[in-house]
Amino acid sequence: MRADRLVAIVLLLQTHGQLTVGDLAERLEVSERTIRRDLEGLSGAGVPVYAQRGRGGGWALLGGHRINLSGLTAQEAQALFLVAGPHALVGVGVDPGVKSALRKLLAALPAPMREQAEAAGSAVLVDPVGWGRRSDQPAHLDVLRNAVLAGVQVDISYAKPGQEPATRRIHPYGLVSKGGTWYLLAGAEAGLRTFRVSRVRAAVVTSEAVERPEDFDLGAAWESVQSEFPSRIYADGVSVDFVVEPGAVRFVSAALGRWVNLQPAPAENAARMWPRFVAIFPTPAIASAELARFGRHVEVLGPADVRAEMARIGQELIATYRRV
Repeated sequence: MRADRLVAIVLLLQTHGQLTVGDLAERLEVSERTIRRDLEGLSGAGVPVYAQRGRGGGWALLGGHRINLSGLTAQEAQALFLVAGPHALVGVGVDPGVKSALRKLLAALPAPMREQAEAAGSAVLVDPVGWGRRSDQPAHLDVLRNAVLAGVQVDISYAKPGQEPATRRIHPYGLVSKGGTWYLLAGAEAGLRTFRVSRVRAAVVTSEAVERPEDFDLGAAWESVQSEFPSRIYADGVSVDFVVEPGAVRFVSAALGRWVNLQPAPAENAARMWPRFVAIFPTPAIASAELARFGRHVEVLGPADVRAEMARIGQELIATYRRV
């Protein structure tokens, strides 16, 4: 544990230039006494750490000292190349940078580890694109990613489905790749918005800094976007109340997915003692078509127009297959 902490101290000083003992103790979750002992150990081992006394002082590395990456263990090197190898991040849009960084890391490794790391790098291929879809990256992905990293605002021309492109100023917070499709989460006049990158017709980076909420977390924001997607997209949709045979709950949940915002509901007044759910669909016809495929394993309780459409589908199937 101490060896890992010593490396972490050097990396932190490398990154931040200068830190106080208190800063290091807080970041590494140890006492200041432990940090002082570690700094003395580093100095005794020949690492050029030095202290600047007085107000605004702290600990720093002398002469831009850099840590030797050959300190990685064989297991650490394999793990790194396994998850970030040249084939592991296909479609992420950073392939050239990743390959360049891995070449430098590989050159820094001791010879005995190099072969193992190279083998790990070619052991995993992540293909995020669904079957039958192309893996072409959106034209403005690189520009938007650079803007996110630089923390600057962007003027984009964005075309919603069936509409002409419109220009707007946005504050890019982060990019998300889901199922081979890229989305940009950004601040706009109306608040947090999600833009499909393939619909961006033009992107011009500005020199103005992004106004980013202090507590913004990309993972949490995307989770919120996904949970709100059905109600936002289908604001005029239909809420369907139905029960599911207990043995089919897992299959129905997986088949409908999150796009309909499937939610458990109280079982009161249910026609059967089956688990009850509520889901939002764009139209009664789509709701009926989606639920009809589950046959007798699902019973729609309401609304009446969806029940009527389900009955019509059933009668149509009976009439078709009675002729066979």
